[in-house]
Amino acid sequence: MENFRRLPITSKDELKKRPLEFCAVTPDGADKYYETTGTTGRPTPTPRLAADVIRNAVSVAEAWRPLLSPDDRVLSLLPSDVVPVGDLITQVCEYLGLVHTRAYPFATGICDWDRLTGIWRTLRPTTVFVAPGVAQQLTRLLKRRGDLDALSESVSRIMLLGEVNTEPFRVRLGSWWGASVYDASYGSTETGTLASSCRAGRHHLLPAANHFELATEAGVVPLRPGARGRLVVTPLHLHARPLLRLDTGDEVTLTDDCACGSPVPSVVVHGRSSDALVLGGAKVTVRDLEEIVYGVTGATGYLMEIDPEGTPLRLLLERDGESDRQLEQEMAEAVRTASRNSLRLTWNTVAFVNSLPATTKSGGSQKSWKRTNIRVVKKV
Repeated sequence: MENFRRLPITSKDELKKRPLEFCAVTPDGADKYYETTGTTGRPTPTPRLAADVIRNAVSVAEAWRPLLSPDDRVLSLLPSDVVPVGDLITQVCEYLGLVHTRAYPFATGICDWDRLTGIWRTLRPTTVFVAPGVAQQLTRLLKRRGDLDALSESVSRIMLLGEVNTEPFRVRLGSWWGASVYDASYGSTETGTLASSCRAGRHHLLPAANHFELATEAGVVPLRPGARGRLVVTPLHLHARPLLRLDTGDEVTLTDDCACGSPVPSVVVHGRSSDALVLGGAKVTVRDLEEIVYGVTGATGYLMEIDPEGTPLRLLLERDGESDRQLEQEMAEAVRTASRNSLRLTWNTVAFVNSLPATTKSGGSQKSWKRTNIRVVKKV
């Protein structure tokens, strides 16, 4: 351990600049080959050996076992190309013996929304794994068609993966579907899964699969309850591309008082400082804004419009087809007030629209918050 702690910290920038130099095998020597989506930079090659894949799947499956029922019928609406998340859900279901199918609605020529609803009526899934953006589109579509009540009847659990999501969004989604909604896991293509959700909705670290440390102002230190810093991780099952002391860049706080009773530390992920946008001189993250949008309105999506200098102009909110339009002015004012008070951000206009571009909520490796929920326009 003394020798280990003398090793330098590995930055994500360093990994992305020289990804193949971290690999112990060449891509043709791997059993699986993945890449990160590249939504926050250049896609990063991520080869994996069979042992890497199996150990990650088993650790996640055992962590999710208390959440999932042996008679669950699982529908996975996650992508299977290039990134590992779709494969992971399938592997977990196979390990736990759960009936399951994949039906990613953006698989051109194979599955679309109509095919998806047909599968839904036959399978009657009890658990749905889905990216938040896809869940938004699906909910809106089913509401418009009048199918939500019928298709949500069998669903008791929605497991969100692939993008940042917030507590207000999960509450909103749960109310639409009449289901329990979980932020299923935390991790990345580079590291594998680092934490998973429990019945109480918290993320518990997976210490049997990873060695964790915290980067603080006092240096890199072992984990302790109540501490805050950037999570530093050494995955224990990535043999194809070993990573030693990778600084994830994610600000986290550790707690040890989860209602589920697990002795394993839980982690609150505050996000990366690099993911923040500076709007009108204020630093804004996806969590900051979505806690307001989904906390005080019934919107099914949003789009920020700014000028080339970063001055906030308009916040467009996508109206729920079932919402009372007479309340929209009140909700818009609540958003403006909360933005000023919480974010020091002043919108010239907050307006509801019938629909926003699908890219604002496409989800599951098609979406980058910075690129799709913000539009640069000229002042008029």
